Amino acid sequence: MRAIPVAAATLLTATTLALSAPTASAAVAGDNNITSFGFHVSPTTIAAGGQVTLSVDGCEGDAKATSGVFDDVSIPKGQGSATANVFWDAKPGAMYEVTFSCKNSAGNWESGTTDLTIATGRPDGNTPVRRGVRAGVGGSVGGFDLQELGLGAALIAGALGTAYYWTRRRTTGENNS
Repeated sequence: MRAIPVAAATLLTATTLALSAPTASAAVAGDNNITSFGFHVSPTTIAAGGQVTLSVDGCEGDAKATSGVFDDVSIPKGQGSATANVFWDAKPGAMYEVTFSCKNSAGNWESGTTDLTIATGRPDGNTPVRRGVRAGVGGSVGGFDLQELGLGAALIAGALGTAYYWTRRRTTGENNS
């Protein structure tokens, strides 16, 4: 192998890898999760129909938690947590955003978000019975199709003939004796 094609292939590979790597991102000063109060959802993964605990720490006023997977929940001042029931029709495997809002001492609302993942199964422990897909016998029904067999044989013969030709071909500068 020549050095130039090897170097070109190496450079192309390195460029492809560098451009396909994910870029690093830093938190922006206006990031939505930098708040003066703490918040969390417990558990962070729950089955549809389950109950989650929504907690806030350091909130000086009333707080509320909203999401598309449960009804809005109010957390009164002085109370650190509340519970919410996840909707039964929540999509298993989906990730939902939970937004916590806290009223600070100046009367302004401050917000932060976290994620809640919906697990598969059910909270009562009765996991649905899983069965395989009814897929037949993989396409082998119907026997042999002579047209497809002939086309396949022709493609294989063509590939073998081309490989033989290119391996046996002589360069223009050699003797043909």
